[in-house]
Amino acid sequence: MYAAGPYAPAVSGPLVGGGRASLSSYRGHVVVLNFWGSWCTPCRAEAPSLGQLASQFKASGVRFLGVDIRDSTATAQAFMSDFRITYPSLNDPSDTIALDFRSTVPAAGIPTTLVIARNGRIAARVIGGVTYTGLKSVIQRVVAQPG
Repeated sequence: MYAAGPYAPAVSGPLVGGGRASLSSYRGHVVVLNFWGSWCTPCRAEAPSLGQLASQFKASGVRFLGVDIRDSTATAQAFMSDFRITYPSLNDPSDTIALDFRSTVPAAGIPTTLVIARNGRIAARVIGGVTYTGLKSVIQRVVAQPG
């Protein structure tokens, strides 16, 4: 975990399934930002844990946001439906959003999950698939940090 990590870039874009979202609109909340692709085997393995944790932490104000890279909208929607992912995901077919995170998310490091503190700083990074227990522990530590 970063003591006082870099600020997350103020990315925004279209959502899988329509609409738009911006990361800056989540300021003041702990945010779990997951970079994924439907073609990624570890992404498929971690998806159920991410969905469970998003539901579990919703009441405590933790927000989840995905960044779907290198997928068509239809493929991304099918993935989200198959794995019952109910939180939004930015649609990033050309890696434009991912490039804004190049200092913290390695190009070949998909999946990567960032936990962003309420102040907008990246508090933790997991390169590769997350586990339910491991990510839950990280989220709890970041939630416990003063605002």
